[in-house]
Amino acid sequence: MAVKRRYPRQWAWPNGAQIAFSVNLAFEAFIEHSQFSSSNKPGRPDVFSLSFGEYGAHAGAFRVLDLCDGYGFKGSMSTNGLAAERHPDVVRAFADEGHEVVGHGWANDRLSDPNDPEAELAEIRKCTAVLSEAAGTRPVGWTSPGSQGSKNTLGFLKQEGYLWNGDRASDDLPFVEQTAHGPMVLMPRVNTPANDLTMWLKPKNPPSIIWEQFKDTFDTLWAEGAAGCPKWIEIVIHCHIGGRPTLQPTIRRCFDYVKQHEAGVWHARKRDIAEWALKRETQKEKAAE
Repeated sequence: MAVKRRYPRQWAWPNGAQIAFSVNLAFEAFIEHSQFSSSNKPGRPDVFSLSFGEYGAHAGAFRVLDLCDGYGFKGSMSTNGLAAERHPDVVRAFADEGHEVVGHGWANDRLSDPNDPEAELAEIRKCTAVLSEAAGTRPVGWTSPGSQGSKNTLGFLKQEGYLWNGDRASDDLPFVEQTAHGPMVLMPRVNTPANDLTMWLKPKNPPSIIWEQFKDTFDTLWAEGAAGCPKWIEIVIHCHIGGRPTLQPTIRRCFDYVKQHEAGVWHARKRDIAEWALKRETQKEKAAE
Protein backbone atom coordinates (compact mmCIF):
# COMPACT_ATOMS: atom_id res chain seq x y z
CA MET A 1 0.00 0.00 0.00
CA ALA A 2 1.34 3.42 -0.96
CA VAL A 3 2.35 5.68 1.93
CA LYS A 4 0.61 9.05 2.03
CA ARG A 5 2.78 12.12 1.66
CA ARG A 6 1.38 14.90 3.82
CA TYR A 7 4.35 17.27 3.71
CA PRO A 8 2.83 20.25 1.86
CA ARG A 9 5.88 21.50 -0.04
CA GLN A 10 6.86 20.16 -3.44
CA TRP A 11 10.63 20.00 -3.70
CA ALA A 12 13.49 18.67 -5.82
CA TRP A 13 17.27 18.74 -5.69
CA PRO A 14 19.67 18.94 -8.65
CA ASN A 15 19.88 15.75 -10.72
CA GLY A 16 16.99 14.22 -8.81
CA ALA A 17 19.01 13.63 -5.61
CA GLN A 18 17.09 11.95 -2.78
CA ILE A 19 18.83 13.98 -0.10
CA ALA A 20 21.10 17.01 0.20
CA PHE A 21 24.08 16.76 2.56
CA SER A 22 26.12 19.68 3.91
CA VAL A 23 28.94 20.10 6.41
CA ASN A 24 28.54 23.00 8.83
CA LEU A 25 31.92 24.02 10.21
CA ALA A 26 32.52 26.59 12.93
CA PHE A 27 35.63 28.65 13.65
CA GLU A 28 34.95 30.69 16.76
CA ALA A 29 36.61 33.17 19.12
CA PHE A 30 35.62 34.24 22.61
CA ILE A 31 36.16 37.20 24.94
CA GLU A 32 35.33 35.78 28.40
CA HIS A 33 34.69 32.05 27.98
CA SER A 34 34.09 29.31 25.43
CA GLN A 35 31.37 26.65 25.63
CA PHE A 36 33.60 24.62 27.99
CA SER A 37 33.68 26.63 31.21
CA SER A 38 33.45 26.08 34.95
CA SER A 39 33.02 29.68 36.11
CA ASN A 40 31.11 31.88 33.63
CA LYS A 41 31.32 34.83 36.00
CA PRO A 42 30.35 38.00 34.05
CA GLY A 43 33.27 40.34 33.51
CA ARG A 44 35.87 37.79 34.56
CA PRO A 45 37.62 35.97 31.72
CA ASP A 46 38.02 32.22 32.21
CA VAL A 47 41.57 31.63 31.00
CA PHE A 48 41.26 27.86 30.77
CA SER A 49 37.94 28.09 28.94
CA LEU A 50 39.41 30.57 26.46
CA SER A 51 42.32 28.20 25.83
CA PHE A 52 39.80 25.45 25.05
CA GLY A 53 38.35 27.72 22.37
CA GLU A 54 41.79 28.48 20.95
CA TYR A 55 42.35 24.79 20.21
CA GLY A 56 40.56 25.29 16.90
CA ALA A 57 43.12 27.77 15.59
CA HIS A 58 46.14 25.83 16.86
CA ALA A 59 45.20 22.26 15.93
CA GLY A 60 41.53 21.47 15.30
CA ALA A 61 41.06 23.52 12.14
CA PHE A 62 43.86 21.71 10.34
CA ARG A 63 42.54 18.29 11.35
CA VAL A 64 39.11 19.32 10.04
CA LEU A 65 40.65 20.49 6.76
CA ASP A 66 42.41 17.15 6.32
CA LEU A 67 39.23 15.26 7.22
CA CYS A 68 37.05 17.08 4.68
CA ASP A 69 39.75 16.89 2.02
CA GLY A 70 39.94 13.13 2.41
CA TYR A 71 36.28 12.83 1.46
CA GLY A 72 36.14 15.65 -1.05
CA PHE A 73 33.57 17.51 1.05
CA LYS A 74 33.38 21.32 0.98
CA GLY A 75 31.74 22.88 4.01
CA SER A 76 30.39 26.22 5.19
CA MET A 77 32.42 27.66 8.07
CA SER A 78 30.61 29.98 10.49
CA THR A 79 33.39 32.39 11.43
CA ASN A 80 33.44 35.05 14.13
CA GLY A 81 34.98 38.34 13.05
CA LEU A 82 37.33 38.17 16.03
CA ALA A 83 38.52 34.70 14.95
CA ALA A 84 39.27 36.03 11.46
CA GLU A 85 41.08 39.05 12.88
CA ARG A 86 43.24 36.88 15.14
CA HIS A 87 43.84 34.04 12.69
CA PRO A 88 43.39 35.22 9.09
CA ASP A 89 45.69 32.43 7.88
CA VAL A 90 43.23 29.79 9.09
CA VAL A 91 40.31 31.50 7.36
CA ARG A 92 42.28 31.86 4.13
CA ALA A 93 43.26 28.17 4.26
CA PHE A 94 39.60 27.14 4.31
CA ALA A 95 38.62 29.63 1.62
CA ASP A 96 41.48 28.54 -0.64
CA GLU A 97 40.28 24.93 -0.34
CA GLY A 98 36.81 25.92 -1.59
CA HIS A 99 34.99 26.05 1.74
CA GLU A 100 32.41 28.81 2.24
CA VAL A 101 33.24 31.41 4.90
CA VAL A 102 30.09 32.46 6.76
CA GLY A 103 29.51 35.49 9.00
CA HIS A 104 28.97 34.54 12.65
CA GLY A 105 28.96 37.76 14.66
CA TRP A 106 32.03 39.36 16.18
CA ALA A 107 32.63 37.11 19.21
CA ASN A 108 30.77 33.92 20.00
CA ASP A 109 30.05 34.82 23.62
CA ARG A 110 28.61 38.23 22.69
CA LEU A 111 25.03 38.44 21.45
CA SER A 112 23.72 41.48 19.62
CA ASP A 113 21.32 43.78 21.47
CA PRO A 114 17.88 43.59 19.80
CA ASN A 115 17.17 47.08 21.13
CA ASP A 116 20.22 48.63 19.45
CA PRO A 117 19.77 48.18 15.69
CA GLU A 118 22.55 50.66 14.85
CA ALA A 119 25.06 48.57 16.78
CA GLU A 120 23.86 45.37 15.09
CA LEU A 121 24.23 46.85 11.62
CA ALA A 122 27.68 48.19 12.51
CA GLU A 123 28.73 44.71 13.71
CA ILE A 124 27.50 43.07 10.50
CA ARG A 125 29.51 45.57 8.45
CA LYS A 126 32.61 45.15 10.61
CA CYS A 127 32.47 41.36 10.41
CA THR A 128 31.88 41.46 6.65
CA ALA A 129 34.95 43.62 6.12
CA VAL A 130 37.23 41.48 8.31
CA LEU A 131 36.03 38.18 6.84
CA SER A 132 36.34 39.49 3.28
CA GLU A 133 39.91 40.58 3.92
CA ALA A 134 40.89 37.28 5.54
CA ALA A 135 39.16 34.98 3.05
CA GLY A 136 39.82 36.95 -0.11
CA THR A 137 36.10 36.81 -0.91
CA ARG A 138 33.10 38.29 0.85
CA PRO A 139 30.61 36.13 2.76
CA VAL A 140 27.02 35.71 1.51
CA GLY A 141 25.77 33.67 4.47
CA TRP A 142 25.28 34.64 8.12
CA THR A 143 24.35 32.75 11.27
CA SER A 144 24.22 34.75 14.50
CA PRO A 145 26.02 33.42 17.60
CA GLY A 146 23.57 31.02 19.20
CA SER A 147 21.26 31.75 16.24
CA GLN A 148 20.12 34.75 18.28
CA GLY A 149 19.30 37.25 15.57
CA SER A 150 16.90 40.14 16.04
CA LYS A 151 13.81 41.30 14.15
CA ASN A 152 16.15 43.54 12.14
CA THR A 153 18.74 40.92 11.18
CA LEU A 154 17.26 39.69 7.89
CA GLY A 155 16.70 43.18 6.53
CA PHE A 156 20.19 44.30 7.51
CA LEU A 157 21.77 41.24 5.92
CA LYS A 158 19.89 41.66 2.66
CA GLN A 159 20.78 45.36 2.64
CA GLU A 160 24.44 44.41 2.99
CA GLY A 161 24.36 41.93 0.11
CA TYR A 162 23.83 38.62 1.94
CA LEU A 163 22.01 35.67 0.38
CA TRP A 164 21.10 33.46 3.33
CA ASN A 165 20.63 33.39 7.08
CA GLY A 166 20.71 30.40 9.46
CA ASP A 167 18.93 31.69 12.57
CA ARG A 168 15.71 29.67 12.25
CA ALA A 169 14.69 26.09 13.03
CA SER A 170 11.20 25.94 11.57
CA ASP A 171 11.40 23.56 8.59
CA ASP A 172 13.26 20.66 6.98
CA LEU A 173 14.06 22.68 3.86
CA PRO A 174 15.19 26.20 2.96
CA PHE A 175 12.51 28.81 2.44
CA VAL A 176 12.42 32.41 1.27
CA GLU A 177 11.26 35.36 3.36
CA GLN A 178 10.75 38.84 1.99
CA THR A 179 12.49 41.81 3.61
CA ALA A 180 12.26 45.52 2.88
CA HIS A 181 15.37 45.08 0.72
CA GLY A 182 14.37 41.92 -1.14
CA PRO A 183 14.19 38.13 -0.60
CA MET A 184 16.34 36.36 1.96
CA VAL A 185 16.84 32.60 1.99
CA LEU A 186 16.31 31.04 5.41
CA MET A 187 18.44 27.95 6.01
CA PRO A 188 16.82 26.27 9.03
CA ARG A 189 18.90 24.49 11.65
CA VAL A 190 18.43 20.88 10.51
CA ASN A 191 21.73 19.91 12.15
CA THR A 192 20.82 19.59 15.84
CA PRO A 193 20.92 15.74 15.93
CA ALA A 194 24.50 15.73 14.61
CA ASN A 195 26.06 18.70 16.37
CA ASP A 196 29.28 18.15 18.33
CA LEU A 197 28.36 20.93 20.80
CA THR A 198 24.75 20.10 21.60
CA MET A 199 25.06 16.31 21.37
CA TRP A 200 28.54 15.62 22.80
CA LEU A 201 30.22 18.46 24.69
CA LYS A 202 27.32 20.00 26.60
CA PRO A 203 25.34 16.88 27.57
CA LYS A 204 28.54 14.83 28.07
CA ASN A 205 27.28 12.03 25.87
CA PRO A 206 29.59 9.42 24.35
CA PRO A 207 30.63 10.25 20.76
CA SER A 208 28.52 7.36 19.46
CA ILE A 209 25.37 9.41 20.10
CA ILE A 210 26.26 11.61 17.13
CA TRP A 211 26.61 8.59 14.84
CA GLU A 212 23.37 6.98 16.06
CA GLN A 213 21.35 10.16 15.57
CA PHE A 214 22.97 10.95 12.24
CA LYS A 215 22.19 7.48 10.89
CA ASP A 216 18.60 7.49 12.15
CA THR A 217 18.02 10.94 10.67
CA PHE A 218 19.68 10.05 7.38
CA ASP A 219 17.70 6.81 7.02
CA THR A 220 14.40 8.57 7.67
CA LEU A 221 15.11 11.38 5.20
CA TRP A 222 16.52 8.95 2.63
CA ALA A 223 13.25 7.01 2.70
CA GLU A 224 11.24 10.22 2.36
CA GLY A 225 13.38 11.20 -0.62
CA ALA A 226 12.80 7.81 -2.23
CA ALA A 227 9.06 8.42 -1.82
CA GLY A 228 9.36 11.68 -3.75
CA CYS A 229 9.77 14.11 -0.86
CA PRO A 230 13.52 14.93 -0.71
CA LYS A 231 15.00 16.65 2.33
CA TRP A 232 18.32 17.91 3.71
CA ILE A 233 20.74 16.70 6.39
CA GLU A 234 23.75 18.43 7.91
CA ILE A 235 26.51 17.66 10.39
CA VAL A 236 28.17 20.32 12.60
CA ILE A 237 31.90 20.29 13.34
CA HIS A 238 33.35 23.07 15.51
CA CYS A 239 37.09 23.36 14.95
CA HIS A 240 37.71 23.50 18.71
CA ILE A 241 35.28 20.65 19.51
CA GLY A 242 34.85 18.22 16.63
CA GLY A 243 38.40 19.01 15.52
CA ARG A 244 39.72 17.03 18.51
CA PRO A 245 40.94 13.47 17.91
CA THR A 246 38.20 11.96 20.09
CA LEU A 247 35.44 12.68 17.59
CA GLN A 248 37.29 11.79 14.40
CA PRO A 249 36.21 8.13 14.24
CA THR A 250 32.57 9.12 14.78
CA ILE A 251 32.62 11.83 12.13
CA ARG A 252 34.34 9.49 9.69
CA ARG A 253 31.62 6.92 10.33
CA CYS A 254 28.99 9.52 9.39
CA PHE A 255 30.94 10.55 6.29
CA ASP A 256 31.40 6.93 5.25
CA TYR A 257 27.66 6.37 5.53
CA VAL A 258 26.98 9.31 3.23
CA LYS A 259 29.48 7.92 0.73
CA GLN A 260 27.66 4.56 0.78
CA HIS A 261 24.63 6.36 -0.67
CA GLU A 262 26.69 8.42 -3.12
CA ALA A 263 24.40 8.05 -6.15
CA GLY A 264 21.45 9.74 -4.45
CA VAL A 265 23.20 12.46 -2.44
CA TRP A 266 23.85 16.06 -3.44
CA HIS A 267 26.98 17.25 -1.59
CA ALA A 268 26.70 21.02 -1.30
CA ARG A 269 27.81 24.04 0.65
CA LYS A 270 25.03 26.06 2.26
CA ARG A 271 25.63 28.77 -0.31
CA ASP A 272 24.90 26.26 -3.08
CA ILE A 273 21.70 25.12 -1.38
CA ALA A 274 20.57 28.71 -0.83
CA GLU A 275 21.22 29.64 -4.45
CA TRP A 276 19.22 26.62 -5.59
CA ALA A 277 16.36 27.47 -3.21
CA LEU A 278 16.19 31.11 -4.31
CA LYS A 279 16.19 30.16 -7.99
CA ARG A 280 13.52 27.52 -7.44
CA GLU A 281 11.22 29.75 -5.39
CA THR A 282 11.64 32.67 -7.79
CA GLN A 283 10.67 30.48 -10.73
CA LYS A 284 7.60 29.25 -8.83
CA GLU A 285 6.49 32.83 -8.18
CA LYS A 286 6.89 33.77 -11.84
CA ALA A 287 4.95 30.69 -12.95
CA ALA A 288 2.11 31.61 -10.59
CA GLU A 289 1.77 35.14 -12.00
